Amino acid sequence: MSMTFDDGTFIRSQLIAPLPPPVRNVGVIGWMRENLFSGVFHTILTLVGLGLLLLIAPPLIRFLLVDAVWTGENREACLGPNVGACWPFIQAKFGQLIYGFYPIAERWRPNVVFAAGAVLLVPLLVPSWPMKRLNSFLFFVVFPIVAFVLLTGGNIDASAFLFEHFGLIHAVVGDAHVAGVNVVFWLDYVLTALVAMAIIGGLIGAIGGSGWTAARATGWVFLAFGLLVLTWDIDFGLSYVETRQWGGLLVTLVIAVTGIVASLPLGILLALGRRSQMPIVRLLSVAFIEFWRGVPLITVLFFATYMLPLFLPQGANPDGLLRALVGVALFSAAYMAEVVRGGLQAISKGQYEGAMAVGLTWSQMMRLIILPQALTLVIPGIVNSFISLFKDTTLVLIVSIFDFLGQLRASFTDPNWASPVTLYTGFAFAGIVYFLFCFGMSRYSLFVERRLNTSHRR
Repeated sequence: MSMTFDDGTFIRSQLIAPLPPPVRNVGVIGWMRENLFSGVFHTILTLVGLGLLLLIAPPLIRFLLVDAVWTGENREACLGPNVGACWPFIQAKFGQLIYGFYPIAERWRPNVVFAAGAVLLVPLLVPSWPMKRLNSFLFFVVFPIVAFVLLTGGNIDASAFLFEHFGLIHAVVGDAHVAGVNVVFWLDYVLTALVAMAIIGGLIGAIGGSGWTAARATGWVFLAFGLLVLTWDIDFGLSYVETRQWGGLLVTLVIAVTGIVASLPLGILLALGRRSQMPIVRLLSVAFIEFWRGVPLITVLFFATYMLPLFLPQGANPDGLLRALVGVALFSAAYMAEVVRGGLQAISKGQYEGAMAVGLTWSQMMRLIILPQALTLVIPGIVNSFISLFKDTTLVLIVSIFDFLGQLRASFTDPNWASPVTLYTGFAFAGIVYFLFCFGMSRYSLFVERRLNTSHRR
């Protein structure tokens, strides 16, 4: 509809329907023009990439799937001129690759740990899942204790070990048990906690900090450790399984999860300590970070495994896997501290001034304003450190701890499965497993980045 005048001009009363965009700018063709062929250089890179893909993918697929052997009882099934991957080898060694030499009759215990970890982790990763605080408490506090009891069997009599080597009033009072509980040990423990609270609270108060807050935090630490020791002393009726019998993916996940969970809070504390205005705290944090960053992880594992027992009291010989866990956690915390420090330095001074202007304390400012922004900025660096730590767990084989890759290498020595393709099959399977874990962490980090992106860019 339009209004026409005598001179031939007219006024249109309705807008013309917009024409569809050119086919070359939308759909698959438009995406390819924008991302693959947007210029001469990008076109060359795309063609080179396609050439490499065509060169690598067909023989890889043929080896892993087309020419692969899927059934067999021994090496005879994997012999031949055109035989691909020997998957019966993986099937035969699958139990060892997952559990190591964990007793077969007790493998239900690692299965329960795996299932409980997955059940608690999935709701923690879903942002819209309710009851996040309860879920976090169960995953980070309750789950490690339950996992330790299930995997080891519990009943390690930790109080007796601590009382024998570090008891303060043992020589004066002696032992006294009530209902199987060493009463003297717990009196000794309470006395030690009170002395530590007084000393730490006094030191923090002397340098201008909140002495009562420091003493209360020390008390909570002693309470948590005391509950942990009490749990270790309970006999749950499970047979004890030495960590030397652990192996495979079980050990890999134990080391990786422990290192990841422990390194992040330690790294945050070290980063805050390095930026502290208190000279002693800053000096200690810098010394710790630079020392651990200047030593290779292999050296840390060697020291923790073979040299650390020489510096401990006679009879005090912590478990080998525990020493490796502590070494890995401290090593990763030093690198994590530098990643977090980079995020803290990226926060403008106005954020600190604004937080102080509204009357927030230092702890409130860091917890509510600074750290959330800093950690959001360095999510790629944090996840990169996690992925690197997950892959670095293979180094524990150097100190005779058989992780997933170490268990796989040990499986190659079985003469019943010695064939020309066994080695390639094993490493291909290991590559797939490591890729799935690392790729999963990478994709989840991208999801978190997109969710926390507040720039509103399209």
